[in-house]
Amino acid sequence: MLIHHHTAKENYEQLTTAPIAGVITRLAIPTIISMLVTAFYNMADTYFVGKINTQSTAAVGIVFSLMSIIQAVGFFFGHGSGNYISRRLGARDVANAEKMAATGFFMAFFTGCVLAVLGLLFLTPLSLMLGSTPTILPYTERYLGIILTGTPFMASSLVLNNQIRFQGNAAYAMVGIVSGAILNVVLDPLFIFVCDMGVAGAALATVISQVCSFTLLLYMATKGGNIPIRYRNFTPSFAFIKEIIGGGTPSLARQGLASLSTILLNLAAGAYGDAAIAGMSIVSRIGMFINSFLIGFGQGFQPLCGFCYGAGLYSRVRQGFWLCVRIGFIFLTCCAVLGFGFAEEVVELFRKGDPAVVATGASALRWQLVTYPLGTFVIISNMMLQTIRKSVRATILSSARQGLFFVPFIFILPHFFGLQGVEMCQAVSDICTFLLALPLTFGVLLEMKRQENGLKS
Repeated sequence: MLIHHHTAKENYEQLTTAPIAGVITRLAIPTIISMLVTAFYNMADTYFVGKINTQSTAAVGIVFSLMSIIQAVGFFFGHGSGNYISRRLGARDVANAEKMAATGFFMAFFTGCVLAVLGLLFLTPLSLMLGSTPTILPYTERYLGIILTGTPFMASSLVLNNQIRFQGNAAYAMVGIVSGAILNVVLDPLFIFVCDMGVAGAALATVISQVCSFTLLLYMATKGGNIPIRYRNFTPSFAFIKEIIGGGTPSLARQGLASLSTILLNLAAGAYGDAAIAGMSIVSRIGMFINSFLIGFGQGFQPLCGFCYGAGLYSRVRQGFWLCVRIGFIFLTCCAVLGFGFAEEVVELFRKGDPAVVATGASALRWQLVTYPLGTFVIISNMMLQTIRKSVRATILSSARQGLFFVPFIFILPHFFGLQGVEMCQAVSDICTFLLALPLTFGVLLEMKRQENGLKS
C-alpha cells in the first residue's frame, strides 16, 4: 500500500492556502474509514450475537459500557500525549516528543493491566453493576471475563492510533485499526457458530483482533517517520503527567459520561425486561455507526482549524466550520428520513424473531432520528472549540449530551412515560444540547469575525 508523505512545509501550505473542501476531504477520508470500520465491527458483534439469543444480545450491550470506559482510558492517554507530541514536533523538539510517546503508551498499558486484574477479581458484582438482570448474568460473565484479558492491548492500541494520527500519518493509523476490525468480522461467525462457542466466541474474536491491531500499530510506529515506542524513553514525570491530564481530560469527560449514560440506560431499560435492554443496545450501535461518518469528517477539519487559527486565518476556520455543518446536516437528514421509514427492518437485521426487541428498538430509533440532524452542529462545534483551545466551552459541550442532560432525564422521563421515557431520553438530551451549543459556538465565531475585521482595518 502506498502512503504519501507530506513534509511539514507542504502540510503548512496545504492547510493554509489550498481549497478548503479539498483539504478537509483529503484529511477526513482515512479517519472516516477508521471510524466506520470500527463502528461496523461493533455492529458485526451485535449482528452475530443476535443470532444466538436475546440474553446474549443484551450481554454484549451491557459489556459495551465497560468497553467505553477502557476506550476512555485509551483516548485520555492518546489525546493527552498526541496533542503534546504534535506541538513538540512542530517546535523541532524530537527528544521530548519521543519521551512523551513512550510515557503515554506504557501508562495506558499498565493502567489496562490494573483494570483487567480488578475486573476479573470482581467479575460478578461488576456484571450486576453494569446492569445485568439474573437471566443475562451468566452470558455477561462469560463475555466480560474474556474481554477483560484484552484490556491492556485495547487501551494502548488507541494511544498508538492517536499518536500516529497526531503526527500527521492518519493512513498508517487506519491500516492498524482496519486490519483488526476485518479479522474480528471473519473470526466472529467462525468461533460463534462453527466452533459452537456462543457468546464466548464473540469475546474471543474481539480480543484476538485487538492483539493483532496492537501488534500492527506497534510495527507501524517504526515506519514513515513515526516515533517508535522504546521503554528507555518511558518518563512518568510530573510534567509529562500534567500534560497528559491537560490534553486528555475533555476526551475522558466525553467518553466517561457516555459510558455512565449507557449503564444508566441499561438499568432503566432493565426494568422492562431483557428485550428492552437488547433493543436499546442495538439502537446505540446503529447511532454510533451513523455518527462515525460525521466524527471522521470533523477530524478532517481539526488540522485545518488548528493551523489556520494559529496563523490568524480566521475566515478559513469559519468557512471550514460551515462547510462541515452543511455537509453533515444534509447527510444526517438523509439518514434520518431513511431510518424513519425502515426502522423495524433496520432493527430486525440484528435480532429477527423477537418482536419485543424489534418494537422497542424501532420506537427508540425513530425518537433518536428526529433530532439527528441537529447533532451535526453540536459535534463540529465541539471539535472546533477543542482544537482552538477553548477548553472550558469544549468540556461543557462534550459533557452535555451524555451527562448534564442525559443523566437527569433518564431518571425523570421513565418516571412519567414508562418505557417510552427510556426511548425518548436521548432525543430530548440532543435538543437541549443543541440549544446550549448555539451561544457557546456563536460567541467564538463572532469573536473570530471581529479579530478578522480588526486585522483588515
